[in-house]
Parts: sequence; structure tokens; C-alpha cells
Amino acid sequence: MKALDEDFKGSIVEADADETVAQTADEIIESTRDFVLKELSKNLKGYDLEPFVANLLQAMGYRTILSPHGGDSGIDITAYKDELPPRIVVQVKSQDGDIRENMIQSLKGAMREGDYGLFVTLSNYTKNAQRYLENTPIIRGINGTELVDLVLKYYDQLSVKYRKMIPLKMVYIPVPAEE
Repeated sequence: MKALDEDFKGSIVEADADETVAQTADEIIESTRDFVLKELSKNLKGYDLEPFVANLLQAMGYRTILSPHGGDSGIDITAYKDELPPRIVVQVKSQDGDIRENMIQSLKGAMREGDYGLFVTLSNYTKNAQRYLENTPIIRGINGTELVDLVLKYYDQLSVKYRKMIPLKMVYIPVPAEE
């Protein structure tokens, strides 16, 4: 602890330390995001992703109802913010390939007047599907990256089952001082 001695003549290089900390923090964040998406993809194939998304919506403050498997007319989850409309109908896809426009159109076809739609996938959307979502403001698309953002934001409110599946620990990382 020479730095605490009164006669210490050394210097501390803060700029390099800040850059190293920032780089390390970015690497940790990216590694965590990759881990979460990998665990979701590995553990929640097919119908198993639906109760996870329902639990995530509950963590966000929604009441959810899971539809029975098969014959759901494109609606996997129905969500409500409270007892009043609007109803949010949710389609969940865990497939590896990108979501095409016709899959989102299928959800729109299952919607009633006044409904909002939510399409959740672990993958991404084709260009045409992205364009369709942009032109259909009553349907929101969430891709794998956005899903991970929500998992990280609401992690503490997820059920124990899912927190055990995706074991994470809260850590604090120094960030460079803003200039």
C-alpha cells in the first residue's frame, strides 16, 4: 500500500484503467447476453417457450392465460394489463429460422377488433416481416435480442424454475466517469 504513504511519488493512470474496465464490462455484458439466449434456445424448444414468455409477461405486470396446445388459432398466450381491454394476443415461435411475414399475418388474422398483437421469437424477422411489423403498429415483434433484454430487466421477478434454468448473479461493474 505504498500509495497511502505520504512520501509516495508514483502516479495512477486512470484513463487506461477506465478503458480496460469499460472493455471488460462490455465483454461481460455480451457474454451474459449470449449465455441467456443459448440457455433459452437449448431448454425451451417448441411449446416449452410459451409458459416462459407467459411468466416473463407476468413479471412485467400482465395477467396471462396460456392457450391449449394445437388448435389455438395462432394465439399461444392472451395477456391483460388489468381486467379491462385491450387484450394482447401473443404468438410464440422457438424455431431456428427467421420469422416470415405470413406467420405474422396469421397472428393478425386471429386478432379481434381492439386487440393488440405480440409476436415473440428466439430468432429474428426477415426483411419483409420487419417491414410488415413497421406497417402494422398494433403488432409488436420481439426477437431473441430483445427477449434477452427483457429477461435481464425482469430477471428477479421470474419464477424460481426459470431462474434456476438461467442462473445469473447480480454484479456491479465500475463504469468510466462521464466527461
